Formats: sequence, structure tokens, C-alpha cells
Amino acid sequence: MEALSYKKIFKFWLPLSATWLMMSVENPFLTALIARLPNPEYNLAAYGVAFALALIVESPVIMMMSASVALVKDDYTFYKLRNFVYSVNFLITLCILILIIPPVFYALTIDFMNLPYKVAELTHKAVILLIPWPVSIGYRRFYQGIMISSNATRRVAYGTVIRMSSMFSAAVILNYFFRLDGVVIGASALSSGVIMEAITSRFMAHKFIKNVKQKKNLDEQNNLSYYEIIKFYYPLVLTSTISLGIHPVVTFFIGQSNRALESLAVLPVLNGLIFFFRSFGLSFQEVGIALMGQQSGYYKLRNFAIGIAVSVVAGVSIFSFTPLSMIWFQKVAGLSLQLAEFSILPLMLYSIFPATTAWINFQRSLLVYSRNTKPITYATIIEVLGITITLFIAIKFLSVIGVIAAVAAYTLGRLCANIYLTKSFNVEKKKLLAAGK
Repeated sequence: MEALSYKKIFKFWLPLSATWLMMSVENPFLTALIARLPNPEYNLAAYGVAFALALIVESPVIMMMSASVALVKDDYTFYKLRNFVYSVNFLITLCILILIIPPVFYALTIDFMNLPYKVAELTHKAVILLIPWPVSIGYRRFYQGIMISSNATRRVAYGTVIRMSSMFSAAVILNYFFRLDGVVIGASALSSGVIMEAITSRFMAHKFIKNVKQKKNLDEQNNLSYYEIIKFYYPLVLTSTISLGIHPVVTFFIGQSNRALESLAVLPVLNGLIFFFRSFGLSFQEVGIALMGQQSGYYKLRNFAIGIAVSVVAGVSIFSFTPLSMIWFQKVAGLSLQLAEFSILPLMLYSIFPATTAWINFQRSLLVYSRNTKPITYATIIEVLGITITLFIAIKFLSVIGVIAAVAAYTLGRLCANIYLTKSFNVEKKKLLAAGK
């Protein structure tokens, strides 16, 4: 077996990284547009909450790409996992339909999350428009996983180009030809983009699906049952659900903090910028799963992940500690001078967070490759507890400004997860190296 090279890792990773980079532009573009429309503070706050709620509903399918890469090997496993994906998509669509029932929605957003009525009302409109979002994500991630396994990562990037083009076109058309709330334009554009990407991904995966179907599973002992899929996947579902479920909790605490409205308004802008730098690490999980088994795979992938971590910290720091931050917040994100100045300190505190993203995705890739997914869930629980405890102490007892407390909590929680995964990661690393990989 030929040893894995950095060149091969780079060529495999680059299209996936480009995919995440393009997606990272989504949020800053839409928040910048919303910031330039009437009532920007209310609409930005509503957009941030609606997006967080949509992510929670989407969470059961976020890891479907990793599952597809790891499990789809032949015609039998293809149909098994496809049926599983369709079932999960049906359930999450049912959940979002229940969520948008007005008494349910306003009990959550006003009574529990303590949102102002105007923000809750705008959020409700946006969530209704985001109904197609989760099912489209689940559908396209399944087929993107097949393309990744077939070493066709460029096609995944092409699908994202279609998504971005559709999202941008929808936003521009709605902005220039209709008088709509900013959050309505943002949510409509997001849904348009993911629907087009899902359709495109299915067409681009057609050749690779045919190849998979031609691989017949003749050994009944290797058949993948639904029980085995659930056993493998439910820790990943819990991981994504818990990690995304923390966002409304963060919103709840921010709603009771000092300068709550300003914090709610700037947090999606900050998260959008940080997501750009996190995207380099987020794209690495499927790379690790697909390439870990190759000769010299572990050490080459580890070094590559370290390189990503160092680079993204340097990149964020250039923004955080130089005048580029004000240029970005005012000229690009469209924030007022007051909100731009308000955002500088939280951005500085966010500087190391993208590095933790790169490392945890490398840790997860080894565990998913080894089909040892339970520690990933436990790490996420620890991360969420770290975030919640930090927020509670910072806001309830120390009266820290909401967005500063949120950024500090996200970073401390993630570091706790990184530390917890170290033990399980080292166990699987020893097994991998003992096998000569």
C-alpha cells in the first residue's frame, strides 16, 4: 500500500475546505444585508435565533455525511442507509411543523428564551421559511458522502457553488423587488440555496451511486442492519443535537444579561466571521475518516491538522488585534459604529476557538473511523455543561456583558471537550499504529 502523502491529503481536503469556506460566506453576506435594511437590531437578533433553532432541528442529519463515508460500501449498505436517512428526514420535518405552531413557538421564544415580542414574531416568520432546510441538508449530505468515498470531493464543492449562487440570487431579487423584513429575505435565501444544492448533489452523485450498486454484498455476515446503523449513528446524533441545542440556551442567558439586545444583534455577525476560520477545520473530519486507514495516515493527518490549527489562529488574530476588525464590522458587516466597537473585545476572545475546531474534528475522525462513537457524545455533553456553567456564573453572578460571556463560554466548553477526548483518542491511536497505519 502506498504511503499517504501531504499532497494527497491537500488535494482531497481542498475541495471540502472550499465547500465550507463558501458556506462560511453565507452568514456574513446575509447578516450584512439585514444590517442595511430597516430595524437591523431586531432583524439581526431574529435571524440569529431562527438560524439557531433551524440548526437544532437539522442536528440529527449533520453527521450523515460521516456516516455515509464510513458505512456505504455496496448495494446493500447503500439502500439500508438511504432508508435510514429518509426516515430521519421525515421525523425532523414533523418536529419543525410542530415547532411553528404559534402557542408552542411563542412559549419557547417568549416564555422560556425571554425574547422581546418583536424579535419572537420575526423569528417565527423565518422558521416557517426554513422548513425545507433540515430535510434538504440530510438528503444532500448522504449523497455527498458517497462522492467523498469515491474521491470526487470536487463535485461536493460544485454543489456548494450552486447553493451559494442560488442563495445570492434569491437574496438580491427579494431585496430589490419586494419590501420584506430583513430576516424574511435571509431565511428565504437560505432555503433556496440548500434546496438547489440537494437537487444538484443527487444528479452529480448518479455515476457513483451506480458504481456502489454494482458492488454486491455476498457475505450475509457482513450485512449492515438498522440496529447496527442506529448503534453507530445515535452517538453522532446526540453529539450534533446537544452541541446545537446549546445555542438557544446561550440566547436565553444573553436575553437576561447586560446589553442583551446589542449582544443578540452582534453574535450572529461574530459567529459568521469565526465560522469562516472554523471552516478549515470543520472540513477535515470526513478527510480523516476517508484517509485514516492508509499507510502513514495517522501522522500525516495529525500534522496537517496541527498546521490548520496554527494557521486559523494566526488568521483570526490578524482580524482581532488590528484595525481590520473595524473595517470588517462597519464596511463589510454593515454594523453601526457603536455595534462595531462593541464587537471588538468578543472577537479578540474568540481568537483560539477555530483551533479547537480543527483539533476536535481530527479527534472525531479517528473515533468515527474506528467506529467508537460514544466518547464523542460524552465529550459534547461535557462541552455543553462547560458552556452552561460558564454562562450561569458570568451572567448571574458576575454581570458580564452577554456576548462576552457567550464567547468565553463557547471557548472554555470546547477546550473541556478536547481534553476529555484525549484518552479515547489515544487508545484508538495505539490500535491504529499497531496495525501498521
